[in-house]
Amino acid sequence: PNVYFVTQNLGRRKLFWTLANLLSILIQAFVIPHSHMDVGWVYTVQESMHAYASNVYSSVVEELSRVKSRKFIAVEQEFFRLWWVNVATDWHKKQVRQLLKEGRLEFIIGGQVMHDEAVTDVDDAILQLTEGHGFLYETFGVRPRFGWHVDPFGASATTPVLFALAGFDAHLISRIDYDLKDDMQKNKKLQFVWRGSPSLKEKQEIFTHTMDQFSYCTPSYLPFSNRSGFYWNGVALFPDPPKDGIYPNMSLPVTKETVELYAQTMVDNIKQRAQWFRTSHVLWPWGCDKQFFNASVQFMNMDVLMNYINTHSDKYGVAVQYATLQDYFQTVHQTNLSWDVRGNQDFLPYSTEPFQAWTGFYGSRNVLKGVARRASSLLYAAESLFTRYRISYPDGPVQREWALDKLKALRWAVSEVQHHDGITGTESPKVADMYMEHLMQGMMGAEELLAAIFLLPQTLELSNDIHHTPQTRSTTHIIVYNPLAWNISTYINISVAYAMAVVLDDDGKAVPAQIQQSMESSTVYDLFFVVELGGLQYRKYIVQFPQSHCDTGSACGATHVARVVTFKKKNVSQWKRTGRKLLPVLNECYKLMFDQETNLLHSITDRQMRVRVQQDFWEYEANGDVHSGPISDNYIFTASGSAIPAYKSVAMEIVPGKVVSEIRQYFYREEEDKNHTYSVVTRVPVGFEGRLACFRLEQSYKVGPLEINRETVFRTRTSLKNNRTLFTDNNGYQMMKRTYKTFVNNTIARNYYPMVRAAYIQDDSSRVVFLGERAHGVASLSQGQLEVMLHRRLWNNQEWNLGYNLTLNDSSVVRPVLWMMLGSPSALSSIYQQEALELQHRPVVMPIDQPREFADTGIARLVITKPVVVPQNLHMQTLSIPGWNYSPDHTQHLHSLNLGGERKSEIDFDRILLRITHLYEGGEDPVLSQPTVINLKEVMRGIGELTRVQERSLTGTWNISDLQRWSWKTNESVRKEGEISPLIGNYNDFNVTIYPKEIRTFFIYFK
Repeated sequence: PNVYFVTQNLGRRKLFWTLANLLSILIQAFVIPHSHMDVGWVYTVQESMHAYASNVYSSVVEELSRVKSRKFIAVEQEFFRLWWVNVATDWHKKQVRQLLKEGRLEFIIGGQVMHDEAVTDVDDAILQLTEGHGFLYETFGVRPRFGWHVDPFGASATTPVLFALAGFDAHLISRIDYDLKDDMQKNKKLQFVWRGSPSLKEKQEIFTHTMDQFSYCTPSYLPFSNRSGFYWNGVALFPDPPKDGIYPNMSLPVTKETVELYAQTMVDNIKQRAQWFRTSHVLWPWGCDKQFFNASVQFMNMDVLMNYINTHSDKYGVAVQYATLQDYFQTVHQTNLSWDVRGNQDFLPYSTEPFQAWTGFYGSRNVLKGVARRASSLLYAAESLFTRYRISYPDGPVQREWALDKLKALRWAVSEVQHHDGITGTESPKVADMYMEHLMQGMMGAEELLAAIFLLPQTLELSNDIHHTPQTRSTTHIIVYNPLAWNISTYINISVAYAMAVVLDDDGKAVPAQIQQSMESSTVYDLFFVVELGGLQYRKYIVQFPQSHCDTGSACGATHVARVVTFKKKNVSQWKRTGRKLLPVLNECYKLMFDQETNLLHSITDRQMRVRVQQDFWEYEANGDVHSGPISDNYIFTASGSAIPAYKSVAMEIVPGKVVSEIRQYFYREEEDKNHTYSVVTRVPVGFEGRLACFRLEQSYKVGPLEINRETVFRTRTSLKNNRTLFTDNNGYQMMKRTYKTFVNNTIARNYYPMVRAAYIQDDSSRVVFLGERAHGVASLSQGQLEVMLHRRLWNNQEWNLGYNLTLNDSSVVRPVLWMMLGSPSALSSIYQQEALELQHRPVVMPIDQPREFADTGIARLVITKPVVVPQNLHMQTLSIPGWNYSPDHTQHLHSLNLGGERKSEIDFDRILLRITHLYEGGEDPVLSQPTVINLKEVMRGIGELTRVQERSLTGTWNISDLQRWSWKTNESVRKEGEISPLIGNYNDFNVTIYPKEIRTFFIYFK
């Protein structure tokens, strides 16, 4: 072991050095007891609570209370909260508080789940962290200080930034590329200071520990036994714990006969690990998946073993102690060493072996990925709308506790699915069903809340000026809400049953609209109409269906009846020469050319230049037999060869329009097929010159059901010279440059990256951007090409996969949407972030049948709301009423906890949580990358009068002026002070300066 102890700072660290002198010749092992508890993977949350999770917390609390030296770290909050509310006795609760005071029980991460890092959106990662932290701080007054991301499949550079913003002192990761980890181990580079954001730099850096090759589980191989070692409670049993307490695979007990054998095994492992780190402190995680459900037998054996090693430490050269993560990191911090700095590179993708690239899950369970993001968007809209309502109508008829319950249920569901076996699609079918059920129930509750806010009269201004026209068949009222704090101009689409419709706004003026036959059914029509909405503003529209023929001079003239033009199906085998019969589809920003000889897109011209663009569907064939080669499954993508075209013929329809022109392409697997396997509908907005909507080409795909062992990609081939370099986002927070790499094996799969919100390719003159409303895997495998994996359906005979039902036989039809944009790099860099958010948070459309009680007098008139608008380089990330009842003053909060313990205080409906983020990197855009000053009082005037603002840490638990994170020495000599905001707790003049890439969190209060 390294002997690095020195005698500097003796006075200040007298106690530490006295201990250090004793231990300087020893390796110090920090034994960290933990249980890795997946919030849904093979078993549902309910099944896990019943089989083992409840017992973990009950038995750990009992055993820690029994012996003073024992410790334990608790990680995911969902199981702990369920235990605390439904299972824990008063005695358990009292003991938990005591153990937290003594520092023997430590909450790590403290989020609702251990979130995935590849396919989660930054807003949802923050939500689940805030959910858990709010509960922990409100209940115990504790604030987690350390990360423990031991199981997510690869590590994003966004996570360390979020953890730094939340007040963490150190972070821990484990799953990174096998060859990279090997290299870092050999060179003692597993620990470093990570600056995850190139704009925030050292302001939000964090010390990061990478687990060695043994990862988060105790090495279970024993040379003297055929059973696993160190798992004296065995393996959890489902569905019921055994009545006799005997579990499978319980390790040999530590006895007089075995203690020395155990000690030697443990010491050997500790010494092996010590060689990979710079200090003589070894983090030795004791636990694994579903462990400590019988903490008594665990600790009873380990106490004896550790006692034996410490008694013979001179022989072994090792001292062991129970520890929390704080104990370990604090000791490493006190060594005062200088650490290497890692910039904003991430650890994606992740491979465990040459043929095991964990890039399949970027596209697994596409439907669940879509619903998870849709639920998140609905929550975002419902939160801000309820906040508006609560401030404007504090005594309004929507009962506030009822409303908060609806929001809390959806917060819980959206947080839960961020788990690293949730939104990833790597769970069993019954667990995927559980997530879906919780999300759907939460969304129904939020929709009830929206309906209540819109329908229950806020002020009964009954109006008779609703345009009742006697000859209409029926009338539908539609309320449209813009949840973003920007003014928007876009179109929305609803399905109607009639071939003609007129749309009127709340002033009774006719709105530009378009109606056409739906591609889904001959009895349904698509109605598109233009909506103009201020930030956080809603409006009511009335849709009337005239019975008789409509006079174009009347309101009917505002609705364009679009006709479908059908083109003959073209077989690929008959393509001879192409590019001779081109058909243009135009708007104010683009000219799209379609080739009538292939029915495929041929090129797109923007204002400056023409780019050749061809788009179609391809498939990878996966191997399902482990005996004949590597397989693909939920997690892993292994291409058994290059992709092949997934169709033999293409049909096309074009619908020229005045609000939107639509191109429908149908792809048939075989020439003679009657039904198509794939379709893509491209919508070109018309009449939006000078507005953002002009730039977006919306593409809706319909894919599936697939044949077994097929992985489907939508491939866009262009004339761009991008050298196979791709840019993809890290969780929607920042863009990462991905250069193509060649490997001996598995090159295709190892060049796949996650796209959460955006991906693009570019050369000097052009950029092609794709924006998504759910996560996908993307790659650029040849010059000018970008492919997006839209769907996977797999089956294999690997025993492990079959045993846990993880084969991904997903027979669903998926309908993802991407927006494509094309232009110069500089033109697109100024809009794509905003566009990505406009796709994620499209207006909420609520069709409302006219309420009966107002049938005679017209509908309760919605009061027109004033807009709330922030500059286009800022985004209002959160505006919500969390409902926490803790005092924002830490001392006061601890005081009231000490007085009351479990006393339930009043929910605070007056505290509003506001987050604002700067969307741009420093230097990305000459104008938009500048620091931006906003006056919160002015911005919020549309809602009410702001009286007080207090800046908080990311999850709200720290007053920013109280937050002091550990500073770590680095090998970078000069610390350049970047542009960063000074930390002020309260803003009396309401002016806030927001610098590039900052995420700023506030508590705000209204008059």
